Amino acid sequence: MNRSFPEQSIEQRLSGSTINRFLTELFRNTGQFPIAIILLEFLNEGIVYLSRPDFYILVPSSMLQAYFLSRRANLPPWQKFFGNLIAPALYTMVETLFEGMDFFSAPQHIAYLIVALLIAFLQAAQENLHGWFADTLLVIENIIRAEILFILYVIFETLANPQQTISIAEFFTDTSHRFIGLATFLLGLSVGFANTNAQRHLNLLHQTAAQLKIYSEWLLGRNLLGRAINDPNSMRLSRQKRTVLFMDIRGFTSWSEKRSPEEVASLLNRYYMSVENLFNNYQVIKYKFTADEVMAVFIEAEEAVRAARDLQETITRTLLKRELGVGVGIHTGWLVEGLLGGKNVRFYDVIGDTVNTAARIEKSAGAGEIWISEDTRLSLPDRMAGTQKDIIAKGKDQPITIHSIDHG
Repeated sequence: MNRSFPEQSIEQRLSGSTINRFLTELFRNTGQFPIAIILLEFLNEGIVYLSRPDFYILVPSSMLQAYFLSRRANLPPWQKFFGNLIAPALYTMVETLFEGMDFFSAPQHIAYLIVALLIAFLQAAQENLHGWFADTLLVIENIIRAEILFILYVIFETLANPQQTISIAEFFTDTSHRFIGLATFLLGLSVGFANTNAQRHLNLLHQTAAQLKIYSEWLLGRNLLGRAINDPNSMRLSRQKRTVLFMDIRGFTSWSEKRSPEEVASLLNRYYMSVENLFNNYQVIKYKFTADEVMAVFIEAEEAVRAARDLQETITRTLLKRELGVGVGIHTGWLVEGLLGGKNVRFYDVIGDTVNTAARIEKSAGAGEIWISEDTRLSLPDRMAGTQKDIIAKGKDQPITIHSIDHG
C-alpha cells in the first residue's frame, strides 16, 4: 500500500543519506589501502603508471565494495566479512589476467590481501560481540589502519632504497624508521580509543532515538511522524478536505460496569490492536483512541469506506463472544488540521464541523452498521449507498441525510 507521506525514520536520519554513507565507507574504510597503493606505485613508476590497467581496476573495485557495504545501514556479519573482500578479490583476479603470477611478487599486493582479511574478520566479529570485547577489536582495527601507512612506507623504502632495507634489523637502525613505526602505532591506538568512546555515544544515541521514535509514534502515528521528519512545516495548521470516521462499541458502558477494570482494559487493548493492525493497510492521516471510541482521518472517502467495512468484519470477531458490536459513522468535508497547543505542549489534531458531524452520524449507527453522509456518498466513485434516512443531530438546525453501507 502506497503511503501519502514519505516516511523517513529517525534511524535513517542518524545513519545519513545513501551518498553520505557511500562516501564515508569509501574514505573511512574501503579506499584507504587502495589510495596508499596508488600513491606508492605512482611515486615508484612515475606518470607511466597511469597507462597501466592497475589504477583503472583498483578504483572501480573500491567503489563497488564501498557501494555494497554502504547500501544498508546495518549489514549482517557474513556480509560485512565478504563485503570487505570485494575490492582486493576483484583487483587480484583481474590483475593476474594481465600479469600472471608476477602479480604476487609485489609486496604491496600481498599486504593488501592480508590487511583486507584482517579488517574483514575484525568488523564481522564486532557485530557479534559487545562491551570491552568489541571495543578491543575496534582498537586493533584502528591500529591496523594506521599501520597501513607504515607498511606501505616500508615497501616504498624497499623499492627506492634497497641498500638500506637488506633486513628488518637494518631497516630499524634508522631512527626515522623507528619514529614512523612507533608514531603510526600510537596514532592508531589513540584513534582506536577515541572511536570506541564515539561508538558508545553513537549506540546510546541510536537507542535513545529508537525509544523516542516509539513514543513519537504513540502520539503522532507512523505516517505523521514520517511527515514531520521530512517536512516540519507540513504540521502547521491548514484547511483541508478530509473524510472523518468515528467508531464506537455499542453497549460497552453497561458491559464494563459488570466487569473488573483488568478485564475491561484487556478487551480495550485487543480492540485497539485490531484497529491498529487494520489501519496499517490504509492511508490514514491520523487516528486516535478515546476509551471505546476510535476517530480516524482519511484523505479519500473511498479509502475510509473500505476501512469501515474491514473494521466491522474484524472488530465483530473480536467482540462477538461478549455480545458486543460497533457502529461506524463517516462524513466528508472541510476541516483544520495540524499542531495545536501552547509553547511547551502541542499535539496534532483536526477540528471543525466536519469532525462533529461525523461523530453525530456515528451515534446513529447501531451495532454492525455503517452510515455515511450525503457529502461522503457524493465523494465515492460509484456513489454506492443503501438505505437512506434523515437524522436530527445535536447542534444542527437541519436534518442530516445519511446512507447505510453494506459491509458484507
